[in-house]
Amino acid sequence: MKYLYFIWKNLTRKKLRTSLTVLSIVVAFILFGALGSLSAAFTQGAEIAGADRLVTIHKVSLIQPLPSSYVNRVRNVEGVSKVTFASWFGAYYQEPRNQFAQFAVDAESYFDVYSDLLSLPEEQMQAWQNNRIGAVIGTTLAERFGWKVGDRVPLFSMFPQEDGNRTWEFVIEGIFSAEASGADSGSMLFHYEYFDEARQWDKGTIGWLMIEVEDPAKAAQVADNIDALFVNSPAETKTSTEKAFMESFMKQFGDIGAITTMILGAVFFTMLLVAANTMAQAVRERIPEMAILKTLGFSNHSVLMMILAESILMALLGGLAGLILAWLLVNGVATQVAAFLPGFSMPPSVWVKGVLAIVLLGGLAGLIPALQGMRLNIVTGLGRR
Repeated sequence: MKYLYFIWKNLTRKKLRTSLTVLSIVVAFILFGALGSLSAAFTQGAEIAGADRLVTIHKVSLIQPLPSSYVNRVRNVEGVSKVTFASWFGAYYQEPRNQFAQFAVDAESYFDVYSDLLSLPEEQMQAWQNNRIGAVIGTTLAERFGWKVGDRVPLFSMFPQEDGNRTWEFVIEGIFSAEASGADSGSMLFHYEYFDEARQWDKGTIGWLMIEVEDPAKAAQVADNIDALFVNSPAETKTSTEKAFMESFMKQFGDIGAITTMILGAVFFTMLLVAANTMAQAVRERIPEMAILKTLGFSNHSVLMMILAESILMALLGGLAGLILAWLLVNGVATQVAAFLPGFSMPPSVWVKGVLAIVLLGGLAGLIPALQGMRLNIVTGLGRR
């Protein structure tokens, strides 16, 4: 710490060069924070998936419906504890850009299966169950549109009603909250019965089933037994653990983790070259001064540590500023993207990885110049004057 002032003065000697390098690092770590948060949002669904839950979809594709009669048949499978189901609604509020997730569900069983992730006050649950056109929304969705209990909300859906009208009306009867970090609090849930009775086509079908098993260790066997029920039927099924289902679903968008890793790797390598060039120029300009320091009693180790500290300080200035700006950016758009990426935020893991990357960047950028300064011969250095 006693050399901090000396290190700072050396760093700010060439203000324009240092400022440009720091700004480049800021931009790099804005990308680091934003892309890291994006990758975390794509994987968090699998991370919070219940070990005792299965998901059953049509064997051909998730968008192919299943007969609603499958629900009771699956309930009778040995090892099954609870069953619920959902159907995608595909609607928007007022304008096409106001899209979010809506699901037609069974009000009695849905929150029972997902009690570890979602919470709805009992009085609101009762009000919802007693209102045919009632709906409940997540806290994030309520904040996004300013909705509250009692509001009447019209949605324009891809599903027409029997009279051809595509505008469906709902009454907000409750607001549920996420019990686990990353759980979906940006969606709307409403009664399947209302949806199925009023829609023009695909009556008597559901989108997928969510199943809670008695023993997670036997989940694979239960999944096989469920699929065996519907072999050679018009709608064969594919059952997997909730985690496997989420991972498979996210891979439809591509391997986000690999993509972000490649991008960040390229950015990190570029910034390493920029920062290393800055440090190399700074050390080259101060060779006579470092020789004088050594004549005054500074050890080779001291010179090495001062140059490394200067490089790491430069990286810290840019990197921490970039992470803070990334955090502000992510928080600023979190509500807007909640419909597509529930729980989008900058998790602590991104901060930790970011700080480690900053220190690594600073250390590697200053390593070669620091070694040159440590090995500098006093006579040779003074001869540069």
